[in-house]
Amino acid sequence: MNAAYLRTAAIAVLDVALLLVLSPLFEGVLRKLKAALHSRIGPPVVQPFVDTLKLLGKDDLLTVHSRAYAVTPALALASVLVLGTMVPIGGVPPLGFAGDVVGIIYVAGVGAVLLILTAFASGSPYAAVGGSREMMALLSVEPVVAVTLVVGAMKAGTLSAGGISAWNASHGPTISMTLAGLALFLAVQAQAGKLPFDIPEADQEIMGGPLVEQSGPRLALFRWAMWVRQLVFTLLLVELFFPWPRSGVFLLDLVSALAKAMLVLVLVAVVDVVNPRLKVEQAMGYYLRVAFSSLAALAFAVVGM
Repeated sequence: MNAAYLRTAAIAVLDVALLLVLSPLFEGVLRKLKAALHSRIGPPVVQPFVDTLKLLGKDDLLTVHSRAYAVTPALALASVLVLGTMVPIGGVPPLGFAGDVVGIIYVAGVGAVLLILTAFASGSPYAAVGGSREMMALLSVEPVVAVTLVVGAMKAGTLSAGGISAWNASHGPTISMTLAGLALFLAVQAQAGKLPFDIPEADQEIMGGPLVEQSGPRLALFRWAMWVRQLVFTLLLVELFFPWPRSGVFLLDLVSALAKAMLVLVLVAVVDVVNPRLKVEQAMGYYLRVAFSSLAALAFAVVGM
Protein backbone atom coordinates (compact mmCIF):
# COMPACT_ATOMS: atom_id res chain seq x y z
CA MET A 1 0.00 0.00 0.00
CA ASN A 2 2.82 2.39 0.83
CA ALA A 3 4.43 1.63 -2.52
CA ALA A 4 1.18 2.51 -4.28
CA TYR A 5 0.96 5.82 -2.41
CA LEU A 6 4.57 6.62 -3.28
CA ARG A 7 3.97 5.84 -6.95
CA THR A 8 0.87 8.06 -6.99
CA ALA A 9 2.79 10.89 -5.33
CA ALA A 10 5.69 10.48 -7.77
CA ILE A 11 3.36 10.66 -10.80
CA ALA A 12 1.61 13.72 -9.32
CA VAL A 13 4.94 15.49 -8.81
CA LEU A 14 5.98 14.56 -12.36
CA ASP A 15 2.73 15.93 -13.81
CA VAL A 16 3.09 19.19 -11.87
CA ALA A 17 6.72 19.57 -12.96
CA LEU A 18 5.82 18.90 -16.60
CA LEU A 19 3.01 21.45 -16.52
CA LEU A 20 5.17 24.11 -14.88
CA VAL A 21 8.01 23.64 -17.38
CA LEU A 22 6.15 22.80 -20.59
CA SER A 23 3.39 25.42 -20.38
CA PRO A 24 5.80 28.40 -20.79
CA LEU A 25 7.75 26.42 -23.39
CA PHE A 26 4.62 25.74 -25.44
CA GLU A 27 3.68 29.42 -25.11
CA GLY A 28 7.12 30.36 -26.44
CA VAL A 29 6.70 28.04 -29.43
CA LEU A 30 3.27 29.53 -30.17
CA ARG A 31 4.68 33.07 -30.01
CA LYS A 32 7.41 32.07 -32.45
CA LEU A 33 4.85 30.52 -34.78
CA LYS A 34 2.63 33.61 -34.67
CA ALA A 35 5.64 35.79 -35.44
CA ALA A 36 6.48 33.59 -38.42
CA LEU A 37 2.92 33.87 -39.73
CA HIS A 38 3.23 37.66 -39.38
CA SER A 39 6.57 37.58 -41.25
CA ARG A 40 8.45 38.64 -38.12
CA ILE A 41 11.43 37.12 -36.36
CA GLY A 42 9.68 37.19 -33.01
CA PRO A 43 11.00 36.56 -29.50
CA PRO A 44 13.07 33.47 -28.65
CA VAL A 45 11.21 30.35 -27.55
CA VAL A 46 12.49 30.80 -23.98
CA GLN A 47 11.10 34.35 -23.70
CA PRO A 48 8.21 33.33 -21.39
CA PHE A 49 10.78 31.90 -18.94
CA VAL A 50 12.82 35.11 -19.13
CA ASP A 51 9.74 37.29 -18.59
CA THR A 52 8.57 35.16 -15.65
CA LEU A 53 11.95 35.23 -13.91
CA LYS A 54 12.19 38.99 -14.43
CA LEU A 55 8.72 39.58 -12.95
CA LEU A 56 9.40 37.26 -10.01
CA GLY A 57 12.47 39.37 -9.15
CA LYS A 58 10.53 42.64 -8.98
CA ASP A 59 8.91 44.20 -5.93
CA ASP A 60 5.44 42.95 -5.04
CA LEU A 61 3.24 46.07 -5.29
CA LEU A 62 -0.29 45.71 -3.95
CA THR A 63 -3.17 48.06 -4.78
CA VAL A 64 -5.21 46.47 -1.98
CA HIS A 65 -3.65 45.52 1.35
CA SER A 66 -5.48 42.32 2.20
CA ARG A 67 -4.22 38.81 2.84
CA ALA A 68 -6.96 37.33 0.69
CA TYR A 69 -6.01 39.64 -2.20
CA ALA A 70 -2.31 38.90 -1.72
CA VAL A 71 -2.61 35.12 -2.09
CA THR A 72 -4.99 34.93 -5.07
CA PRO A 73 -2.24 34.55 -7.73
CA ALA A 74 -0.65 31.62 -5.89
CA LEU A 75 -4.07 30.03 -5.37
CA ALA A 76 -4.89 30.47 -9.07
CA LEU A 77 -1.68 28.68 -10.08
CA ALA A 78 -2.22 25.97 -7.46
CA SER A 79 -5.78 25.33 -8.68
CA VAL A 80 -4.75 24.68 -12.30
CA LEU A 81 -1.90 22.44 -11.12
CA VAL A 82 -4.39 20.41 -9.07
CA LEU A 83 -6.60 20.26 -12.16
CA GLY A 84 -3.62 18.91 -14.09
CA THR A 85 -3.23 16.00 -11.67
CA MET A 86 -6.90 15.08 -12.29
CA VAL A 87 -6.46 14.91 -16.08
CA PRO A 88 -4.86 11.89 -17.79
CA ILE A 89 -1.41 12.77 -19.11
CA GLY A 90 -0.13 9.65 -20.82
CA GLY A 91 -1.80 7.39 -18.27
CA VAL A 92 -4.19 7.25 -15.33
CA PRO A 93 -4.37 10.63 -13.53
CA PRO A 94 -2.63 10.45 -10.14
CA LEU A 95 -5.49 12.17 -8.32
CA GLY A 96 -8.16 10.35 -10.28
CA PHE A 97 -11.02 8.77 -8.34
CA ALA A 98 -14.53 7.47 -8.93
CA GLY A 99 -16.14 10.89 -9.39
CA ASP A 100 -13.27 12.97 -10.67
CA VAL A 101 -15.25 14.32 -13.65
CA VAL A 102 -17.37 16.22 -11.13
CA GLY A 103 -14.17 17.39 -9.43
CA ILE A 104 -12.73 18.52 -12.77
CA ILE A 105 -15.83 20.61 -13.48
CA TYR A 106 -15.54 22.34 -10.10
CA VAL A 107 -11.77 22.83 -10.03
CA ALA A 108 -11.72 24.06 -13.64
CA GLY A 109 -13.62 27.19 -12.66
CA VAL A 110 -11.60 28.04 -9.54
CA GLY A 111 -8.76 29.83 -11.36
CA ALA A 112 -11.16 31.98 -13.39
CA VAL A 113 -13.18 32.84 -10.28
CA LEU A 114 -10.02 33.92 -8.44
CA LEU A 115 -9.05 36.14 -11.38
CA ILE A 116 -12.52 37.70 -11.40
CA LEU A 117 -12.44 38.37 -7.65
CA THR A 118 -8.96 39.88 -7.95
CA ALA A 119 -10.11 42.16 -10.76
CA PHE A 120 -13.08 43.48 -8.77
CA ALA A 121 -11.01 43.86 -5.60
CA SER A 122 -8.24 45.86 -7.31
CA GLY A 123 -10.32 49.03 -7.43
CA SER A 124 -9.59 49.71 -11.11
CA PRO A 125 -12.56 50.37 -13.42
CA TYR A 126 -10.65 48.75 -16.30
CA ALA A 127 -10.04 45.65 -14.19
CA ALA A 128 -13.73 45.59 -13.23
CA VAL A 129 -14.76 45.63 -16.90
CA GLY A 130 -12.27 42.87 -17.62
CA GLY A 131 -13.59 40.89 -14.66
CA SER A 132 -17.15 41.25 -15.94
CA ARG A 133 -16.09 39.97 -19.35
CA GLU A 134 -14.19 37.10 -17.74
CA MET A 135 -17.34 36.22 -15.82
CA MET A 136 -19.32 36.23 -19.07
CA ALA A 137 -16.81 33.85 -20.66
CA LEU A 138 -16.82 31.60 -17.58
CA LEU A 139 -20.61 31.31 -17.54
CA SER A 140 -20.67 30.66 -21.29
CA VAL A 141 -17.80 28.19 -21.69
CA GLU A 142 -17.80 26.17 -18.45
CA PRO A 143 -21.25 24.64 -19.19
CA VAL A 144 -19.88 23.43 -22.53
CA VAL A 145 -16.97 21.74 -20.73
CA ALA A 146 -19.40 20.18 -18.26
CA VAL A 147 -21.71 18.83 -20.98
CA THR A 148 -18.83 17.33 -22.97
CA LEU A 149 -17.55 15.55 -19.85
CA VAL A 150 -21.05 14.27 -19.12
CA VAL A 151 -21.16 12.84 -22.65
CA GLY A 152 -17.89 10.99 -22.00
CA ALA A 153 -19.19 9.71 -18.66
CA MET A 154 -22.41 8.44 -20.23
CA LYS A 155 -20.59 6.60 -23.01
CA ALA A 156 -17.96 5.05 -20.74
CA GLY A 157 -20.34 4.35 -17.86
CA THR A 158 -17.99 5.94 -15.34
CA LEU A 159 -17.22 9.35 -13.86
CA SER A 160 -13.50 8.56 -13.84
CA ALA A 161 -11.51 10.64 -16.35
CA GLY A 162 -9.00 7.81 -16.70
CA GLY A 163 -11.86 5.38 -17.30
CA ILE A 164 -13.37 7.61 -20.02
CA SER A 165 -10.00 7.89 -21.74
CA ALA A 166 -9.42 4.11 -21.57
CA TRP A 167 -12.94 3.36 -22.85
CA ASN A 168 -12.58 5.73 -25.80
CA ALA A 169 -9.13 4.35 -26.64
CA SER A 170 -10.46 0.77 -26.73
CA HIS A 171 -13.85 1.35 -28.43
CA GLY A 172 -12.80 3.85 -31.08
CA PRO A 173 -14.64 6.94 -32.36
CA THR A 174 -18.37 7.39 -31.86
CA ILE A 175 -20.66 10.15 -33.11
CA SER A 176 -21.38 11.58 -29.68
CA MET A 177 -17.76 11.52 -28.49
CA THR A 178 -16.54 13.09 -31.73
CA LEU A 179 -19.12 15.89 -31.52
CA ALA A 180 -18.29 16.44 -27.84
CA GLY A 181 -14.58 16.60 -28.67
CA LEU A 182 -15.20 19.16 -31.41
CA ALA A 183 -17.31 21.26 -29.03
CA LEU A 184 -14.54 21.16 -26.43
CA PHE A 185 -11.99 22.08 -29.10
CA LEU A 186 -14.06 25.12 -30.03
CA ALA A 187 -14.20 26.06 -26.34
CA VAL A 188 -10.41 25.73 -25.91
CA GLN A 189 -9.85 28.92 -27.93
CA ALA A 190 -11.96 30.86 -25.44
CA GLN A 191 -10.41 29.06 -22.44
CA ALA A 192 -6.94 30.05 -23.66
CA GLY A 193 -7.99 33.70 -24.02
CA LYS A 194 -6.69 33.88 -27.58
CA LEU A 195 -8.04 35.93 -30.44
CA PRO A 196 -10.81 36.27 -31.35
CA PHE A 197 -11.79 35.63 -27.70
CA ASP A 198 -9.31 37.77 -25.74
CA ILE A 199 -12.25 40.02 -24.86
CA PRO A 200 -11.51 40.09 -21.09
CA GLU A 201 -7.98 41.52 -21.68
CA ALA A 202 -8.49 43.56 -24.89
CA ASP A 203 -5.31 45.62 -24.57
CA GLN A 204 -6.46 48.31 -27.00
CA GLU A 205 -9.74 48.78 -25.10
CA ILE A 206 -9.21 48.13 -21.39
CA MET A 207 -5.42 47.86 -21.19
CA GLY A 208 -5.10 44.28 -19.92
CA GLY A 209 -8.48 43.95 -18.24
CA PRO A 210 -8.37 41.86 -15.04
CA LEU A 211 -4.57 42.07 -14.90
CA VAL A 212 -4.22 45.82 -15.44
CA GLU A 213 -3.31 46.42 -11.76
CA GLN A 214 -1.08 43.34 -11.43
CA SER A 215 2.70 43.56 -11.60
CA GLY A 216 5.84 41.79 -10.46
CA PRO A 217 5.42 38.34 -8.89
CA ARG A 218 1.62 38.58 -8.92
CA LEU A 219 1.54 39.13 -12.68
CA ALA A 220 4.07 36.33 -13.19
CA LEU A 221 1.94 33.82 -11.25
CA PHE A 222 -1.28 34.81 -13.01
CA ARG A 223 0.36 34.48 -16.43
CA TRP A 224 1.89 31.15 -15.46
CA ALA A 225 -1.52 29.95 -14.30
CA MET A 226 -3.04 30.94 -17.65
CA TRP A 227 -0.36 29.05 -19.57
CA VAL A 228 -0.87 25.95 -17.42
CA ARG A 229 -4.65 26.23 -17.79
CA GLN A 230 -4.26 26.42 -21.57
CA LEU A 231 -2.15 23.25 -21.63
CA VAL A 232 -4.36 21.34 -19.16
CA PHE A 233 -7.54 21.94 -21.13
CA THR A 234 -5.78 20.91 -24.33
CA LEU A 235 -4.60 17.69 -22.67
CA LEU A 236 -8.14 17.09 -21.39
CA LEU A 237 -9.35 17.35 -24.98
CA VAL A 238 -6.81 15.02 -26.58
CA GLU A 239 -6.71 12.45 -23.77
CA LEU A 240 -10.46 12.01 -23.24
CA PHE A 241 -11.84 12.50 -26.74
CA PHE A 242 -8.93 11.74 -29.10
CA PRO A 243 -6.72 9.31 -27.14
CA TRP A 244 -5.47 7.33 -30.13
CA PRO A 245 -2.95 5.81 -30.56
CA ARG A 246 -2.52 4.24 -27.13
CA SER A 247 0.46 1.88 -26.72
CA GLY A 248 0.18 1.08 -23.02
CA VAL A 249 3.75 2.28 -22.45
CA PHE A 250 3.66 5.35 -20.19
CA LEU A 251 6.56 7.22 -21.80
CA LEU A 252 5.31 6.68 -25.37
CA ASP A 253 1.75 7.64 -24.43
CA LEU A 254 3.06 10.75 -22.62
CA VAL A 255 5.02 11.88 -25.68
CA SER A 256 2.00 11.17 -27.90
CA ALA A 257 -0.32 13.21 -25.64
CA LEU A 258 2.05 16.18 -25.56
CA ALA A 259 2.55 16.03 -29.34
CA LYS A 260 -1.22 16.05 -29.91
CA ALA A 261 -1.60 18.91 -27.43
CA MET A 262 1.04 20.88 -29.31
CA LEU A 263 -0.82 20.27 -32.58
CA VAL A 264 -4.09 21.54 -31.07
CA LEU A 265 -2.35 24.64 -29.70
CA VAL A 266 -0.81 25.29 -33.12
CA LEU A 267 -4.32 25.31 -34.59
CA VAL A 268 -5.37 27.68 -31.79
CA ALA A 269 -2.43 29.97 -32.63
CA VAL A 270 -3.33 29.98 -36.34
CA VAL A 271 -6.91 30.98 -35.50
CA ASP A 272 -5.48 33.68 -33.22
CA VAL A 273 -3.41 35.12 -36.07
CA VAL A 274 -6.03 35.17 -38.82
CA ASN A 275 -9.00 36.49 -36.82
CA PRO A 276 -9.76 39.92 -35.31
CA ARG A 277 -11.25 40.25 -31.84
CA LEU A 278 -14.98 39.60 -31.70
CA LYS A 279 -17.46 42.00 -30.16
CA VAL A 280 -19.14 40.83 -26.98
CA GLU A 281 -22.43 40.07 -28.74
CA GLN A 282 -20.58 38.17 -31.49
CA ALA A 283 -18.76 36.10 -28.89
CA MET A 284 -22.03 35.30 -27.13
CA GLY A 285 -23.48 34.08 -30.43
CA TYR A 286 -20.43 31.86 -30.93
CA TYR A 287 -20.70 30.44 -27.41
CA LEU A 288 -24.37 29.68 -28.06
CA ARG A 289 -23.52 27.70 -31.20
CA VAL A 290 -20.80 25.77 -29.35
CA ALA A 291 -23.29 25.00 -26.57
CA PHE A 292 -25.74 23.70 -29.18
CA SER A 293 -23.00 21.40 -30.55
CA SER A 294 -22.33 20.01 -27.07
CA LEU A 295 -26.07 19.44 -26.51
CA ALA A 296 -26.26 17.63 -29.86
CA ALA A 297 -23.44 15.37 -28.65
CA LEU A 298 -25.40 14.74 -25.45
CA ALA A 299 -28.51 13.83 -27.45
CA PHE A 300 -26.53 11.30 -29.52
CA ALA A 301 -25.08 9.85 -26.31
CA VAL A 302 -28.58 9.42 -24.84
CA VAL A 303 -29.68 7.36 -27.86
CA GLY A 304 -26.47 5.32 -27.72
CA MET A 305 -24.64 6.64 -30.76
